[in-house]
Amino acid sequence: MSNYTKFATEPADHAIGRSRGGLTTKSHLVCDGKGRVLAFVLTGGQVADTIMLPAALGEIRVPTAGRPRLRPERVLADKGYPSKANRAWLRQRQIASTIPERDDQIAHRRKKPGRPIDFGPVQRERYRRRNVVERCFNRLKQWRGLAM
Repeated sequence: MSNYTKFATEPADHAIGRSRGGLTTKSHLVCDGKGRVLAFVLTGGQVADTIMLPAALGEIRVPTAGRPRLRPERVLADKGYPSKANRAWLRQRQIASTIPERDDQIAHRRKKPGRPIDFGPVQRERYRRRNVVERCFNRLKQWRGLAM
């Protein structure tokens, strides 16, 4: 019998899933430019990052004097989140994005030419600010009340 057999189904609200490393959890985080957490979504380890972008952005609720702010002006994301569906979703909501393409997507686009994704010097400069997200994750990992 294989060690990778799942003996019982895990409830959906447990956010535990089987991936190559065994039972794992993925955390999807949205933070502002100062590293403050705006939204946090937990999923099982087998859930793809790409499909979680709308769910993570949908959790944003920034209190203001009137209605809470629900949408960011720009999204900076890593190579785990690009897809045609995500780019269309962001365009439909008029949210600017700085998301680099994965190498396999670039190769696929070269076979079928179309409108290229603009990732020039201005976008590269913006993408350098994504380290704020990594610093936010590291700060959360140092917090003893939260196990990641």
